[in-house]
Amino acid sequence: MRDPACRPRHCWLVGSIASLLTCGSASSAELSGFDCLIEPHSVAEVSTRELGTIAEISVVRGDLIEKDQQLARLESSVEEAAVALARGRTEMVANIDARHANVRFLERQRDRVGELYEKKALPYHEMDKAETDVELAKLAVREAEENMHMAELELTRAEQALARRTIFSPVDGVMVRQLLSPGESVEDRPILIVAQVSPLNVEIILPVELFGSIALGMQAEVTPRVPGVGVHVASVVVVDRVIDAASNTFGVRLELSNSDYAIPGGVWCDISFMSE
Repeated sequence: MRDPACRPRHCWLVGSIASLLTCGSASSAELSGFDCLIEPHSVAEVSTRELGTIAEISVVRGDLIEKDQQLARLESSVEEAAVALARGRTEMVANIDARHANVRFLERQRDRVGELYEKKALPYHEMDKAETDVELAKLAVREAEENMHMAELELTRAEQALARRTIFSPVDGVMVRQLLSPGESVEDRPILIVAQVSPLNVEIILPVELFGSIALGMQAEVTPRVPGVGVHVASVVVVDRVIDAASNTFGVRLELSNSDYAIPGGVWCDISFMSE
C-alpha cells in the first residue's frame, strides 16, 4: 500500500535516488547507440560595410580556403586613384631639398654680413635681417617636412580605404555558397557563405536520465554515415545545464578534429561514449 504522505513527485525522486545508489553511473550500453549530427564549427555570411559593386569573386563553391585569403573585390578605381595621388605627394622631395639649399645659402650670406658688421661696414639692421632670413628659411624647411609627414598619413589612409575594398576570409574552411555576382551592389548584403569545418561540432540530444553521466572532456567514438569514413574520436566541450521540459532531454556538443577535411559537415552519425 502506497504511503499517503508520499506525493507522486516525491516518490519519483526517492525512486531515482534509490536507483542511482543501487546501479551507480550509466553503463557503457546506456551510453552508446545514439544518433548525432556533425555540423561545421561555424558558418559565416561574409559581407562588407563598404558600399559599391562587386568587381570579382575569387573563389567558387566547394573551394578550400584559408583565413585572410581573398574572397572577393569591390570596384575600386576611385580608391586606386587616391592612393596614386597620395603616393605621388610623398615622393615630392624636391621642395624640401630646395628649402634646405636656401637655408645653406642664407647661412653663408649671414656669415658674410656678420664679418662686415664686425668691421663696422654695415649697420645692425642688415645683420638682424640676415639672421631673420636664416630663421625663416629653417621654418620653411620644417613646414615642408610636416607637409611630407601629412602626405604620408594621407597615403596610409588611402591605402587602408583601398584595402577595405577587398574581402578576405575570416576562417579556414570551405566556400559554401555565392550569394552575389560581379556587377551587383553589396548594399549591406552578404556576399558569400563560408564554413569552418576543422574542427567540427558533433551535436547530440540525450534523455534526462543520462544527465550527470556526461562530463566535459569525456571522449566518444563517432562514426559518420558517409561511405569510406571510419570511426573518429571526439571530446565533449559543452553539456547543457538547462533541460528541455517538453522532451525531457538535454544537449551535448563534442568537438571532432578534421584537419584533413575528410569529414563533411551536415551529415548524420552514430556515437558511443567511451567509459573511463
